[in-house]
Amino acid sequence: MFLDETEVEFQSGKGGSGAVSFHREKHVPRGGPNGADGGRGGDIVLQADRSKRTLYDFRLKRSYRADDGAHGRGNKRGSDGKPVLLKVPVGTVIRNLKTDEVISDLNRHGARCVVCKGGRGGFGNLHYTSSVRQAPNFAEKGEPGEQVVARLELKLLADVGIVGLPNAGKSTFISAISAARPKIAAYPFTTLVPNLGVVSVDGDSFVVADLPGLVEGASQGVGLGHRFLKHAERTAALVHMVECLPLDASDPLANYDLVEAELRNYSPELAGKPRLVFLSKADLMPAEEVRALAKKLEKRSGLPVLVLSAATGEGVSEAIYAMYGAVRAMPAQDDAEVITLSPERNDEAWSAEEVEGGFRIHGKRIERAIAMTDLDNREAVFRLQRRLERWGVFDRLRELGAAEGDTVFVGEEEFAFTEES
Repeated sequence: MFLDETEVEFQSGKGGSGAVSFHREKHVPRGGPNGADGGRGGDIVLQADRSKRTLYDFRLKRSYRADDGAHGRGNKRGSDGKPVLLKVPVGTVIRNLKTDEVISDLNRHGARCVVCKGGRGGFGNLHYTSSVRQAPNFAEKGEPGEQVVARLELKLLADVGIVGLPNAGKSTFISAISAARPKIAAYPFTTLVPNLGVVSVDGDSFVVADLPGLVEGASQGVGLGHRFLKHAERTAALVHMVECLPLDASDPLANYDLVEAELRNYSPELAGKPRLVFLSKADLMPAEEVRALAKKLEKRSGLPVLVLSAATGEGVSEAIYAMYGAVRAMPAQDDAEVITLSPERNDEAWSAEEVEGGFRIHGKRIERAIAMTDLDNREAVFRLQRRLERWGVFDRLRELGAAEGDTVFVGEEEFAFTEES
């Protein structure tokens, strides 16, 4: 089965909380603070692997969660949560389903992407010691992990993509040159998903993608539309297959023009890929008529036209070597590992607005600071208030008209605004 798109939920581990602890030892009555930091939460990492061909594993399991970091203890840092490493096919695009932002494009073997970063471990009370605060009685909670619902999109990385209208003979051809066995029948859109075939040539091999048939308007999403064209983007070369004798009695030359127009409309880069032109199903017409049509097609395309019949084997060997030559002519791609992280986000930015029932503060930095504060500990809350004051949060709330006792919402928490320091 081929699966080229699926939705998956990822959740990284939260950081372990720091410890509130004091050194205790016989004959040492007033040991200082020794609360250690919590461990870091596990990341969710996706890695491109050339041995993977489909996204089918993600249909069987649609939710992944990394381990949390362990809490700190007296003089002992918490252990980090175990990350989750998931293998995906080369050519997988990871997109944030909520924002439609492309997180990463894993287009090389070994390329990696941290989809969800594990939460930082909270600081223990040892971290907060200073000349004026020699025995802090508070620690920081672990940072929450990240949650991302992503859409994984697989763009095939075939060496050669075979394009053409439905029933042009693509599926029959690929079954003749490889071990692929696509569904074949005489009606449009038999090939609803791309079929991959590995073709062996003189001890070497290359991958051919039998791509779903195009129709007029595909570049605007008609028919299989963009779901087909996104796969064609990743091929090194294209074979444009034109049927000698279409079932609908359409003109082969007009059919050639239609497909080329759709490729140009979708992407100039796609239209500029190295091209081979094959005239298929030559066994259905007299040889003289086939030769005459091939000459017309050569004139129209400006390219040599190879005549073939997958049913009889005519021209198949020549077609294989023509494709192999096109693949060999392409510059080799570097398979060195590429590390790709999620796009940097501006965590420092925040904003405040008046809403129904009070005021709301938006901003990852502030939400994180509150989530990592033990709100039941007076010292910890006092430290949080000082930080919010330093960041200008209280001044902004006053500008918006906040008064004593008004409700302030931050994330899932709510507080009463107070002027007390």
